[in-house]
Amino acid sequence: MNRRALLLSLLSLSLVGCASMQPQTVTQVIASDPNLSTLSGLIKQAGLTETLAGAGPFTVFAPTNEAFKAVPAKTMGELAANKDLLKSVLTFHVVPMKLNVADVKPGNVKTVNGANLPLARAGNFVTAEEAMVTGADRPASNGVVQVIDRVLLPPTKR
Repeated sequence: MNRRALLLSLLSLSLVGCASMQPQTVTQVIASDPNLSTLSGLIKQAGLTETLAGAGPFTVFAPTNEAFKAVPAKTMGELAANKDLLKSVLTFHVVPMKLNVADVKPGNVKTVNGANLPLARAGNFVTAEEAMVTGADRPASNGVVQVIDRVLLPPTKR
C-alpha cells in the first residue's frame, strides 16, 4: 500500500471514530440504554422526541424499565389511551435546566409540566419525590439524564 492510500485509510477511520463520539441529546442517551427502553418508547408515543432533542438544557429524571413494571397496569393503560395524560406524566420528569447531582439543593424545582418536583440530597444520595437517583449525571449535549428507580406522577389538578 502506498503512503497516500495508507494516509487516506487512517483519515477515514479517524473520521468514523469522531462521528461516533458526537455528543448525544437526552433522547439519544435514553434510547441508547436498554434499561430505559420503556421510557424511550413512551417519549416517542407522546411525541416528545423532537422537543427533548432541542436546545435545552434539560434534566430528565429517567425511570428504569423496572420502575415502569411497578406502575399498576390500569395506570399504564390510561397513559397509553390518553396522549395528553402521558405527556403530562413524562414532562413531570423533565426540568428545564441542567442539574447535576452535585448541584441539587433540597427544595422544589419547576418541571416542564409546570408542577413543582421536590428534590433532596444527602451526600451523594439524591431523591426526586420518593424516587432515588440510581444512575447519576449521564451527560448529553442538551442537558443531563438522571436515572431513577420509580415513576413520578404529577399532582392532580383540582
